[in-house]
Amino acid sequence: MKGRVFNGMRPTGHLHLGNYLGSVVNMVTLQENYECFFCIVDWHALTTGYEDTAELQDNILNIAIDWLSAGIDPKKSVIFVQSSVKEGAELHLLLSMPTPLSWVERIPTYKEQLRQLEGRNIATYGFLGYPVLMAADILAYKAGVIPVGEDQLPHIEITREIVRRFNFLFKSEVFPEPVAKLTRFALLPGIDGRKMSKSYGNEIHMSDNPATIRTKVAQMVTDPQRIRKTDPGRPEVCVPYQFYRAFVPEQQEHVAEECRNASIGCVACKQRLADIIIDRMAPLYEKRQKLAQRPDDVMDILHDGAGRARMVAKATLADVRRVMNLRDF
Repeated sequence: MKGRVFNGMRPTGHLHLGNYLGSVVNMVTLQENYECFFCIVDWHALTTGYEDTAELQDNILNIAIDWLSAGIDPKKSVIFVQSSVKEGAELHLLLSMPTPLSWVERIPTYKEQLRQLEGRNIATYGFLGYPVLMAADILAYKAGVIPVGEDQLPHIEITREIVRRFNFLFKSEVFPEPVAKLTRFALLPGIDGRKMSKSYGNEIHMSDNPATIRTKVAQMVTDPQRIRKTDPGRPEVCVPYQFYRAFVPEQQEHVAEECRNASIGCVACKQRLADIIIDRMAPLYEKRQKLAQRPDDVMDILHDGAGRARMVAKATLADVRRVMNLRDF
């Protein structure tokens, strides 16, 4: 029997190349060996973006199109929107009852995001409780494998603690303890050298057309000490080099030597990089263009996925209500 995977992604904007290499490529691989539940977590988007939801539905559709264009197959994976499965909200409520307040307060990303988003009113009940909502996302489908980066490990650990406490308190084995599956990848910077992020406006989107990709690559920050083409460069401080490492790792040593020996100029180096990225993304871009013309078909896939996810979540909630002595009319 295949293990079950859950992976969620917030609909906060178009997915960028960092999302693609860091998560989406891994999701496409996982669906070949696991029973995968891939969820667009719109409730999670509200924990920090509840004040303005004007673009929420467009963002949901765009993420679904990005996933499908990258090769996530609705015949192999369950693709759905979080809020379409109301059982997740009920499970979040029930799990919040025995979860100690101190557990959610100690999550490192809680205080970190409060600092990062200073000035925005996110000191809310919903934001504080999002680790329990994340646990409910995982446990509603009794997922055993959760692909995450190292920064998300505390969230998986609190989910495991919630499982142990719930099973102990209600003398049951309703939930399995999920295991983190670390995903390691080269962290892509934005074109300005900072973290690739919508908030910085420095991202290259999965949906960008070839002309836009060329323009953005041309704007990438290079070694500030390399003023002339004949000056030797330092690839380790060069944004294009980080993209070479991610997209064509077999060429990274050659590219680094070219830079250090000044055998290629930055303009030519970036033009070649743009060709590499465009070639890699061409099949996705072509498929995306076709999917974007059939939004109803994409929504049908999400609707079908929600139905499949709901069947699993309903069975889980029946188990939970039974051990908690709650009536299920």
